[in-house]
Amino acid sequence: MSYEWWVAKRYLWSKRRHPFVGVTSTISVLGIGVGVAALIVVLAVMNGFDGELKDRIIGTRAHLVIEKEEAFNHYAGLLESLSKLKGIAGASPFVEGQALIQKDEWGTGVLVRGIDSRTEKSVSKFYQYLKDGTLSGREKFAVVGSELARRFNLKIGSQFLVLSQTAKKPAVYTVEGVFSSGLYEYDANLLFLNLKDAQELFDMKEAVSGVSVALSDAGAADFFKRGIQDKLKYPYVVRTWMDMNKTLFGALKLEKIVMFLILALIILVACLNIAGSLTMLVMDKTKDIGVLRALGATRFSILKIFALDGLWMGFFGAGAGFLAGTALCVILAHTPLVDLPKEIYYVSRLPIKANPVDVALVLSVAVALSFVSSLYPAVTAGRLTPAQALRHE
Repeated sequence: MSYEWWVAKRYLWSKRRHPFVGVTSTISVLGIGVGVAALIVVLAVMNGFDGELKDRIIGTRAHLVIEKEEAFNHYAGLLESLSKLKGIAGASPFVEGQALIQKDEWGTGVLVRGIDSRTEKSVSKFYQYLKDGTLSGREKFAVVGSELARRFNLKIGSQFLVLSQTAKKPAVYTVEGVFSSGLYEYDANLLFLNLKDAQELFDMKEAVSGVSVALSDAGAADFFKRGIQDKLKYPYVVRTWMDMNKTLFGALKLEKIVMFLILALIILVACLNIAGSLTMLVMDKTKDIGVLRALGATRFSILKIFALDGLWMGFFGAGAGFLAGTALCVILAHTPLVDLPKEIYYVSRLPIKANPVDVALVLSVAVALSFVSSLYPAVTAGRLTPAQALRHE
């Protein structure tokens, strides 16, 4: 251990002539700890909500969607070629279009999605989200979203009318199931039919709107998108689950960045306190600095001593914040301290997902700001000459 490290450690823990210097240093360390803990918890909660949202979006829609400008008939060969690709977990055709549903005097527009009940299980979590009934594939039977069912008072066995732009007259459908994805936009606006009923509703004969593709790894969606697009060429268009929800995930990313910057101000304020406490420490140890300079210590050595003190304070504060933030995350993840209304947030507890990269970034920012804050008092101490320091009393 160099003597600078030894002296820095002594100055950090030794008694001072002015006790207020120690109190200020302690408050600075605690401030950094509070800021780090707050950032870790907030980012973990935001990552948890982000993960839950992605899981539910992917559960309702496939990882990839292959479409054309118009409906297409020859999709059997496409399904066969996709099934041979490594990394493809499943593929299923679908029909999608806007329609109007009516029950008694009430009516609203919905997104109708026709699916193949035999292959849909391989591309989405539709059947896992069914909270009542099923979609058996029988003609003129439908599955409605939970919010849509609540609004129109639809239950298993209820009948309603569906009218599309291409239909000559409304078709009568019977509710066979109710699904709940936890996302209001889907639960209030989606109506599922079997594939043949949807083709008949939109007068598409044997054609489909597109093909849903599930991947073994959802994170590789962009890679597979490029490969499939290059192979199929125009007029086929391949979109990922991220492309279909770009605005939503962009807003979540921006919110996460803004929250990080706002909460980082807590750490910045604590680091400014470090600068103040180290300035008072330099004043408290001015005579000691004069003795060290008289004994041959260089200006850089004095600067290094006080910079190390600031670095130590940053490490202690970041370490305390890391322990407190991690403990809070564990507590929030395993105990119902915060109850959320499930009908609004689609989860009853705070979803916690601590990202090691985020934690490392928070700790690095805290230590870096602490070190930068210590430079001014450290440089001031290094500029003192032996005569100036020894005369100071």
